[in-house]
Amino acid sequence: MGGRTVGKNDKQTGDAPPIRVLAQGRYLTLVDEGGWEYVVRPTITGVVVVVAVTADGKLVLVEQYRRAVHKRVIELPAGLVGDLDGQQAESLADAATRELEEETGYRPAKMVLLFEGPIAVGISDEVVSIFQAHGLTRVGAGGGDATEDITVHEVSLAELNTFLAAQSQKGLGVDPKIFAGLHLAGLRS
Repeated sequence: MGGRTVGKNDKQTGDAPPIRVLAQGRYLTLVDEGGWEYVVRPTITGVVVVVAVTADGKLVLVEQYRRAVHKRVIELPAGLVGDLDGQQAESLADAATRELEEETGYRPAKMVLLFEGPIAVGISDEVVSIFQAHGLTRVGAGGGDATEDITVHEVSLAELNTFLAAQSQKGLGVDPKIFAGLHLAGLRS
């Protein structure tokens, strides 16, 4: 299960309480550990998010419908690691490269890990790895794989706040990881 091995010593309380599966879906498992319920994604090894800026200073964003919040959301390109058959041992950097190209049509010359940490500590064991893509080359249209309907946005950093505010006014969600990614990459909007 995600970030913790069953039976591993808990640094806060000594021995870890047993983990009990409450519900099992196709992609998520709801567990109870010592009275605390949270979800794990047992079929993945990580989550990657990519900060990608074109040579002319435009941040590459994606927009897609997110069923859990019932609206389209503006986000940094992102995806799951180890979720594809035959790619369970995929590295974080390789997954970030794959997701960026798949979702946006850009291939980076290099990926640099900026930060890694838990993303929703009260409800999930997921750890996100935020990368910065360098040396972008356009190799396709993007838009995601056959299961996705992604719109690609390229927004100048100078106009980013105005763009995001306008999207929010239209009823779209804006993922706060955009701001975290920009901060970690040392970029200003």
